[in-house]
Amino acid sequence: MPMPPLVLASTSPFRRELLARLGLPFATANPAVDEAPLPGEKPEASALRLSQAKARAVADSHPGALIIGSDQVAYLDGHVFGKPETHQNALRQLQSMRGRQVNFFTGLCLLDARTGRAHLRGVPTVVTFRDLTDHEIENYLRREQPYNCAGSAKSEGLGIALIARIDGEDPNALIGLPLIALCDLLRLENVAVLDQPPTAHPAIN
Repeated sequence: MPMPPLVLASTSPFRRELLARLGLPFATANPAVDEAPLPGEKPEASALRLSQAKARAVADSHPGALIIGSDQVAYLDGHVFGKPETHQNALRQLQSMRGRQVNFFTGLCLLDARTGRAHLRGVPTVVTFRDLTDHEIENYLRREQPYNCAGSAKSEGLGIALIARIDGEDPNALIGLPLIALCDLLRLENVAVLDQPPTAHPAIN
């Protein structure tokens, strides 16, 4: 039985690059979901809700597909660090995180658009930040400009220099797509990654 089409509900180049590592053909789609947390919503619940919302947002346009949605939140002492959007917000985020352990929680959803069945998984990661000076933080922000990244720290880029330690079950989760958990969820839909024929160009759009 052939594998159904695979769709990544994200326009993130980093998630696209991660998914391509599995060697499966896939398309991408923009989920256009409001990512604001609900009043009183816990960070973990927000990430899981939004990962599923992103997958369902593109289901109508991909009715025969398996759709991957993912969302990440960063939080410390009950405060959620969203996408900073501006330099000043990013500066404040990193100043408050330096020398501290920050929780990153990545929600993952695999939705079978044919049946409406959704599998959810949450992957926690704890990041210990270096005790950075204001000068180091400013230099990082000017060079990386991570203003569309939750927590302002892109570990897949120069942001790794901000970090003293990473504790988690999947290093890919911090970048935004936990591949270990995704392989588990794909198996639940009878897609074993290593049983699929190789493809030279996994991303098809």
